[in-house]
Amino acid sequence: MVTDLKNLMEKTEPFSSFSDGLRDELLSLVRQKTYAEGEFVTLSGDLWPHLILVQEGEFHAVKESSEGRSLVVLSITHGDVFWGLTFFDTQSVMPISLLSGMPGSIASWSRDDVLPLLVANGEALWSLCGLLVERMKKASDIVESLAFHPVAGRMAQLLLDRYGDKGEDPVSRDLTLDAMAAYVGTTSEVVCRILYRFSDENLIQITRTEFSIEDKDGLAKYAQQK
Repeated sequence: MVTDLKNLMEKTEPFSSFSDGLRDELLSLVRQKTYAEGEFVTLSGDLWPHLILVQEGEFHAVKESSEGRSLVVLSITHGDVFWGLTFFDTQSVMPISLLSGMPGSIASWSRDDVLPLLVANGEALWSLCGLLVERMKKASDIVESLAFHPVAGRMAQLLLDRYGDKGEDPVSRDLTLDAMAAYVGTTSEVVCRILYRFSDENLIQITRTEFSIEDKDGLAKYAQQK
């Protein structure tokens, strides 16, 4: 498992910017943990000063409202890097919760262990800044989508992003209504109505366990609506 992690680090920023010796030092400091589906890595409100690298699985950064609604603001998977606000500011708590969407594993480093190495390595620190910019762009896209796109358009985009490359063969409904609602910022009842509207318009075919995309162009038109 350590060998696999070393190979992954060699291909992943900011770790790929370190020398072999520094990567070996990081390997000596790593903590690896596996997670079951639905298990939390950290909770909103936690002080969480860590940098993590996803080795397996898919993890969701979830923002929750006081009314109990959830919004998935980011999903990370194999080879993705993630950090808590406390990694940069020791007084800042997590604004989101991070949980496992399927069985998976992560490698993590504490702020005290890895930050001095980043500060001493300009190239690695610069690459982490680049990752921060990418996350800011994704956050901007989410805000734009919530502000300017109707829920049906966000649902259409979700289906295209997640299943658009599957062809017309039926695929398993691996997302619950609640999970879909969390991705697009609405309720499960609204998601259910939209799915059956798409079905009535012959954009998708849907059963209790499977569905297929029948008209990608039709879904794309919904996704482009403002």
